[in-house]
Amino acid sequence: MCLRHFRMVLEGSPEAVSSQSLDLRRSCPKGSRIFPSAGEGSLLNKEAVKYGELIVLGYNGSLASGDKGRRRSRIALFKRPKANGVKPDVIHHISTPLVSKALSNKGQHSISYTLSRSHSVIVEYTHDCDTDMFQIGRSTENMIDFVVTDTAPGGSCASEGQSAQSTISRYACRIICERSPPYTARIYAAGFDSSRNIFLGERAAKWRTPDGLMDGLTTNGVLVMHPTGGFSEDSAPGVWREISVCGNVYALRDSRSAQQRGKLVQTESNVLQDGSLIDLCGATLLWRTTAGLLLTPTLKQLEALRQETNAARPQCPVGFNTLAFPSLAQRGVVDKQQPWVYVNCGHVHGYHNWGFRKEKGGLERECPMCRRAGPYVPLWLGCEAGLYLDAGRPTHAFCPCGHVCSQKTVQYWAQIPLPHGTHAFHAACPFCGTWLTGERGFVRLIFQGPMD
Repeated sequence: MCLRHFRMVLEGSPEAVSSQSLDLRRSCPKGSRIFPSAGEGSLLNKEAVKYGELIVLGYNGSLASGDKGRRRSRIALFKRPKANGVKPDVIHHISTPLVSKALSNKGQHSISYTLSRSHSVIVEYTHDCDTDMFQIGRSTENMIDFVVTDTAPGGSCASEGQSAQSTISRYACRIICERSPPYTARIYAAGFDSSRNIFLGERAAKWRTPDGLMDGLTTNGVLVMHPTGGFSEDSAPGVWREISVCGNVYALRDSRSAQQRGKLVQTESNVLQDGSLIDLCGATLLWRTTAGLLLTPTLKQLEALRQETNAARPQCPVGFNTLAFPSLAQRGVVDKQQPWVYVNCGHVHGYHNWGFRKEKGGLERECPMCRRAGPYVPLWLGCEAGLYLDAGRPTHAFCPCGHVCSQKTVQYWAQIPLPHGTHAFHAACPFCGTWLTGERGFVRLIFQGPMD
């Protein structure tokens, strides 16, 4: 419970009951070292403590319009120069019409629960010198550290004109990181707005906990899935859960915006682990720990694998022309030497404009090697290194998009159901967000030449 330690103040009462386990007079250690925060790239140095990184699925290394400031496809969370975390402190029971007056202090973080037209509960938060807080949402206001917009299949994001229809909350969630080892990171639904408040209106899902405290869910919810076994070839998909405003874990609601919450899952927590997925109802984020990132390939290693693949001089089995993957920086523009694949069989060819199947509306082509019909797409190397499980050779491709990576990487992501809409789940390519098709969702590439 996020309100284990608190003081309760009843409206009109001059006294407060203080918990002995809460030491409000505790000061920050004098010897604590100062490190830069995320976004202060010019100040980063070798001693900076990195809590982890968040990667938005579906962008393959950068936004279509380019990574700029707080709006990007990937962000690292570093220890801040000064702690900005908060923790629950005081609970007020007041008349609903007086809520705005009670929240007039913009220097005080608080969460307001509207129970009825006449009764509200306000939980005040106080500074926590032991934690750093990072906020994620659609809003571009300064209190949001990572600006996230809706992801469309193909790696594109919602335009400015579409922002009003976004299903991602302006203040979607917050991550609280402990400033001392092991730098545990926890996720909570909802973020504080420019007035440092979180409002759960009368229609929002909220309730009193068995110990008399308050908790609630956001409109479309914040879902989290912790993989079993971590982010590795031996891991398996976990169960998707919903995280509450206070960080408790619940089974999913019947639909994303249903007012009835799911059952409390006491055996699980809101602690993020390597490979944890965070769904904001419009975008899915992958959490990578600093230790986990040390096991993933670097961009230099991916480039070396590309050059090694091209050095094998794979050929088109029909045109006999040499095929080559374009550079990692060249994305979206098909090169004349680019390899293409028939996704239903895996045979790799150069581009040609024949073999259409008229009975399929011209959308499928017949492979000249095995006569199997299916989509015929260009192959693209996966450029987002944080999505890889290993530095294996690029031997497999997702279907039907054609993004190429290692066998272990495609096998892992093909088994992960990602939330879609109000209650649907589909496996998708992590590099572009396209739903996977076929029996397995990926295919082994069959090259003509010494690569085989």
